[in-house]
Formats: sequence, C-alpha cells, structure tokens
Amino acid sequence: SSKLNKKINLKLVGENTEVDKAVVELINDPLVHLIRNSLDHGIEMPDERVAAGKPETGTIELKAYHRGGHIVIEIIDDGRGLNKDKLLAKALEKGLIEENLQLSDKQIYELIFMPGFSTAEQLTDISGRGVGMDVVRRNIQSLGGNIEIISELGKGTTIAIHLPLTLAILDGQSVAVGEEIYIVPLVSIVESINITEKMLNKVAGKGETFRLRGEYLPIIRMREIFNVRSTNKPKSTEGVIVVVEGQGALCGFLVDELLGQQQVVIKSLEANYRRVEGVSGATILGDGSVALILDVPGLVRLSVR
Repeated sequence: SSKLNKKINLKLVGENTEVDKAVVELINDPLVHLIRNSLDHGIEMPDERVAAGKPETGTIELKAYHRGGHIVIEIIDDGRGLNKDKLLAKALEKGLIEENLQLSDKQIYELIFMPGFSTAEQLTDISGRGVGMDVVRRNIQSLGGNIEIISELGKGTTIAIHLPLTLAILDGQSVAVGEEIYIVPLVSIVESINITEKMLNKVAGKGETFRLRGEYLPIIRMREIFNVRSTNKPKSTEGVIVVVEGQGALCGFLVDELLGQQQVVIKSLEANYRRVEGVSGATILGDGSVALILDVPGLVRLSVR
C-alpha cells in the first residue's frame, strides 16, 4: 500500500478454518494475485475516498469458512467497485462480445476472466505483469473449484472462491515417451528395469514379451499405443520397462525414461477423452503442461487381447 500511497487495513476472518494442506499450497498464488488486484485497482486513493464520503483508510477483508463439503474464501474490499459500462466498453473494443448483446450483471463481471482482458490503464508491479485473471480462474478450476464476483459501483467488490475441502491426490511416477509425459500410479508399479531391444522376445499367442525371473510378461510400447511422435529419433534399442500389476496380471510398459516421483492433483477428462482406453485422468504439471494419468487395469486388458 505504501508503494501506491494508499492507506489499507487488512482484516483476516476465519484463520482457524481447517483445509487440506495441498489446497493451501495450490491456492496461495491465486490468492496473492487477487489481494494485490484489490489493493491496486479496487481501493481508491485517500482523497478520492474522502470525496466519496468514505473513510480515508480502505479495508480489504480475507475471510474463510466451511459450507457443506467446500471451503469458501472471500476477498472483500470497500473500494470503487466494478464499473459495468466500462467493462462492456472494453469487451466491445477488444471484440470479445457483440454490440447490443444483453448480459446479466454476473456475465458482465465475468468478462474480466477472459484471456487478455484488462481495464487498467497501466500495469503496475503490485497486481503483477503478464498474469491475468483468466490464469487465476484456470488455476482455481484445476483444483475442482470455481470463482464468482459480486460488486456494487462505489461500494466495493467481493470475490468468492469455492474449493473442495480435500483434493484427489495421486502418488505417481512420471515417465517420458518421446516428447510426452505420462503419470503411472505408484500403487500399480512393481519394479522398473533398464532394457535393451535384444532382451525382448516374440512368443506365440502372447505377442512381444520380456522375461522376468523365468516368466514371460507382455509388453506395451507406449509410443505405439498413444501414437507418440517425436522430433528426436525414437530410442528403439533401449528404454525402461515399468512392470505394473493390474487385473491380477503383470505387464511391462516400455517407456523412454523415468523422470521422478511426484504427487499430482487428478483432473477429470473432457467427455471426448473419456472414451480413450488406458487413460483415467490428467494433471497439470508445474510448467503448465498437461500430463495424462494412465489407467493401468485398462492397459493391462489391452495387453492380453
């Protein structure tokens, strides 16, 4: 607030509200962005507040409470509120909406979540550079939550985030297949073995196999099953076999490389992906890319057909 020459009182309500540690870690960045946004764009300058009959010091309230199986986090400010006419004018100027389109207040406020939408005349280092409200909403939705805005011009704005109390977390092994990354649930992995092409065998009735302690196990080449293309020449002579158990049977997934173990947040897939056998979900990695989570039982079924 000192950088902006504003007087701000930050009020915390519900600090003892319990929530999954994973939720706290993942919601931190969006929350910081929203609070900075209220500070930068919501709260007026002291002289502007006094002229409007408000206290010189603005208030930003961060409130958390439980509602059903969710946690609700609200960022409430007593600032200038959102100007619906200004939002509509900006959306028209950017070609995001058609002229004479009838929108409800809720739909107008949600325009600020559209990629590239900004009403600030200039960017500041308070509310951040290059990170829009569209990214904030996408991050919250990736946690299974949603975000809504309630605002009154001249009175202030409330941004409410609804999140599940716990997240669907999976312990997984990330593997590289060409340029793609897949997640294998750790609970399904028996062991991993570095192999060369000469260690693989063709067995009548079983297709391609490899021998593990006297037993021939079927192999699934992940490049082929997911039709993975690569700018690099495929490693046809070496790789890693990830031995998994599913449906009471063992099978080997042939991948290029093991990348490491990590906890990931499971996201359900869009309807058109749900029909892809061998894929149970997806997750967003730290760099923002998407990795598919493998359905081990489904892939094992494919291997024994």
